[in-house]
Amino acid sequence: MLKILGKPTSINVRKVLWTCVELGIDFELAPYGSGFASCNTPEFIALNPNAMVPVIQDGDFVLWESNAICRYLAAKHGRADLLPVQPQQRARVEQWMDWQATELNNSWRYAFMALVRQSPAHQDKAAIEAGVQAWNHHLSILDRQLSRTGAHAVGEVFTLADIVLGLSVHRWMVAPIERLRLPCVAAYYERLSERVGYQVHGRNGMP
Repeated sequence: MLKILGKPTSINVRKVLWTCVELGIDFELAPYGSGFASCNTPEFIALNPNAMVPVIQDGDFVLWESNAICRYLAAKHGRADLLPVQPQQRARVEQWMDWQATELNNSWRYAFMALVRQSPAHQDKAAIEAGVQAWNHHLSILDRQLSRTGAHAVGEVFTLADIVLGLSVHRWMVAPIERLRLPCVAAYYERLSERVGYQVHGRNGMP
């Protein structure tokens, strides 16, 4: 059975958990991370030198980085709807997955740490304001994309891009910030919320 190492509240672990639901595969979740088993042990670092979650163990195969894990699982189980085989279609999905990890997530990191985590190291008011503006700006990029596709990140079909983006959209929707009015993102959020995997792992059990 697939083993997932990570805590169920982690945004990156939840990507993998939701992917497993979409694939209909069983898994064992071993809780690691803040508040759970430590990632800073020689045994864990031997699995992931970054000492971060998630990590999967699929038999003897070990893999870290959440987006890479999602791609691996979809490809292994032959889910071309989630991760297309045709190069250009696949590149579109991966483009939005990578944008989520590199651009969107980095835009909200400071504001999230300040306003949600209440981190003493993240209390610069100007940096918080800039973070909220950047967060809204990046969600407006997604809103424009959704206005073109009409349904999901790359078109009518739900893909892995929607799993990773859906986690970030949820974080934006529940954060204590002044949000832009983005009707396509709001409709997207409700559309994703019809999926069982998102209800349980994307919205993390929240109504």
